[in-house]
Amino acid sequence: MHIEPEIIQGAKIALSYSTAIVSFGLIAKSIFTDVTGSGFLSLGVKSLLTSLMVLGFFEVLPHHSVGISEVHFILGSSLFLLFGAAPAAVGLSAGLLIQGLFFAPQDLPMYWLNVTTLIMPLFAMSLLAKKLIPENTAYKDISYAQALGLSVSYQGGIITWVAFWAFYGQGFSSENVASVFSFCVAYSSVIMIEPVIDLALLACAKRLNGNTKRNWLNPRLYKVFDARASAL
Repeated sequence: MHIEPEIIQGAKIALSYSTAIVSFGLIAKSIFTDVTGSGFLSLGVKSLLTSLMVLGFFEVLPHHSVGISEVHFILGSSLFLLFGAAPAAVGLSAGLLIQGLFFAPQDLPMYWLNVTTLIMPLFAMSLLAKKLIPENTAYKDISYAQALGLSVSYQGGIITWVAFWAFYGQGFSSENVASVFSFCVAYSSVIMIEPVIDLALLACAKRLNGNTKRNWLNPRLYKVFDARASAL
């Protein structure tokens, strides 16, 4: 979902600074909640893991340019389920920054747009998860339908933000509309694949149940009691 550098130019890019500030504010709030429940060490370990995973998603997993942006397997819902909102958010923002600094410096001017596009849907998805998944259900026990709902929420949010930036920067010319449409169609395929990956990873988590201290995983993954306690 790396938006091409020429999509937004000049003074228009200032809007992305404001949206990025809001995104970082949401990250800071989630970090405070996570630290209160699990401590700095746990957050640090989880955030390091997610950052490395996100960098791997961007650099190793298949990706290709379509229209106005690139199609990536970001696995935002997987990161959220396995590690929690704060580590997922830190991982997405840090992994994106590391990629820009060391692998794709041409994308750095668009960092603020791209981080907004990744983070805003993540926290929207976290709100949906509270409504979609009953409080007495551990994440390792969610159904395909619930995983699909989270994936649709996250990937749909990314598509919406990419389309917004494209129309904001380039208007509604027939060429731009066609470019946005081709990206949306290509990216929609990710929505169907990610829930399968989510459930595969959750199946692996079930096998670890009772075999590890799991201080590097989201407490809600295994026990609802732990998730409630971590919020105190």
